[in-house]
Amino acid sequence: MLELHSISKSFPGVKALDGVSLDFQPGEVHVLVGENGAGKSTFFKLLMGIEKPTEGVIKHDGRDITRLGSFARARLGFSIKFQNIRAYQDLSVYHNLFIPLLRHHRMREIPAQVSELLEQLGLAGTESKPVAGLSHGQIQWLAIGMSIASRPDVLLLDEPAAGMSVEETEETKNLIKRLNSNGMTIIVIEHDMTFIRNLNTKTTVLHYGRVFAEGSFSDIESNDDVRKIYLGNV
Repeated sequence: MLELHSISKSFPGVKALDGVSLDFQPGEVHVLVGENGAGKSTFFKLLMGIEKPTEGVIKHDGRDITRLGSFARARLGFSIKFQNIRAYQDLSVYHNLFIPLLRHHRMREIPAQVSELLEQLGLAGTESKPVAGLSHGQIQWLAIGMSIASRPDVLLLDEPAAGMSVEETEETKNLIKRLNSNGMTIIVIEHDMTFIRNLNTKTTVLHYGRVFAEGSFSDIESNDDVRKIYLGNV
């Protein structure tokens, strides 16, 4: 579904990505890990068309999309939840979902669509609340809801479990599994090892802009070299 061939990205004085080649299969959950500066955020920006690679090719369903911008990628079915949550704090939960739904649905359809999303996100009953009155975890789920309002085929989640309680982290894992059960391809950047272990899915380690290791989380966790550079030796 999504292929990256020898992708590199250079900024003045920095090579953020260096010859990365990865494939993402339809309907899979794939986690990217790595220390700060490993190139994860740059990788997401390249997938969304926010940045363009210095070298390499990105293909979606066999089509070269390397030079397509973010709006064109969104029309192809790409969506992203950024690390910094971009919700409208002074608006209600309902209106935060209303705005992205408006592009894809008729006005009369939106109330039912909002109700369906709230149920899926575990936010039923919060529609009239201002976003500023939600818990941190609830705001994260709302941001995911805004990202899936367009019913994307490919969803990018940048640290969806950051700052959450144990219970919220578990519910976020369940939410991702529910979305994936509907066939959505989900690519996750995360640092929370317990969260990643519980997702129990394909994991790629980036290190200094390169693919350092890839496999199941148990493969990654037991890799001595990965433990030295990222997980720690204990």
